[in-house]
Amino acid sequence: MNSPVVLITGALAGIGRATALAFAKEGARVVVSGRHDDAGAKLVAELRSLGAEAEFVKTDVRIEDDVRNLVDKTVARFGRLDVAVNNAGTEGQPGVVTDTSAEKYAGTFDTNVLGTLLSLKHEMRVMLAQGSGSIVNLSSVLGRVGMPGAAVYVASKHAVEGLTKCAALEGAAAGVRVNAVSPGPVETGMLDRFTGGSEAAKAGFLAAMPAKRASTPEEIAQAILFVASDKSSLINGQSLAIDGGYSVQ
Repeated sequence: MNSPVVLITGALAGIGRATALAFAKEGARVVVSGRHDDAGAKLVAELRSLGAEAEFVKTDVRIEDDVRNLVDKTVARFGRLDVAVNNAGTEGQPGVVTDTSAEKYAGTFDTNVLGTLLSLKHEMRVMLAQGSGSIVNLSSVLGRVGMPGAAVYVASKHAVEGLTKCAALEGAAAGVRVNAVSPGPVETGMLDRFTGGSEAAKAGFLAAMPAKRASTPEEIAQAILFVASDKSSLINGQSLAIDGGYSVQ
């Protein structure tokens, strides 16, 4: 399809924003979502300046009515849904297991896990009926390898990996693929917050990476474009690590 309809959650910054721009440059029709109207309007204007048809739908992925509305408005505007990128996520409040509270757990899991589940539910509702579609969930390499002091975040990304596999099996016979992209550290605000805003801590963290650097949002976006495209038509239920070799150490 020359002009696929692409929906992206958590699209107003970082990987989500880079992915929206990358799809727009490829000629896709793009629906972006997030929780801030001003940033959404600004991003849509930028996408349209690239020649793309683009819309913003204010969405909190933790609220099912919001997610249902997002998907339904996408279909009402463009008639179908070809690609969905479930990028909305949070690092939560990092801390060791003994300092974790139920509130910290819920704050992370409601966005990373419930938000992904609700997005899958309503995206697949449309894609299964139309007999095609490709969904890419944003996971993390930490969902594979773990990290001291990040137990809740790591557990939430383990859950995203599990959701990806189950949804892939459920959609395969109907022509719906579900995969995950699992970045290592990425040059975004999340990395800065995760390392406490300390340049020294960030430098020390990146020094432990085989590639000795973080990826850029644009590098992750290009991987998402590949996984979502017909070029990966038989890739299903997989999680692609983009981490410069970190997860194979």
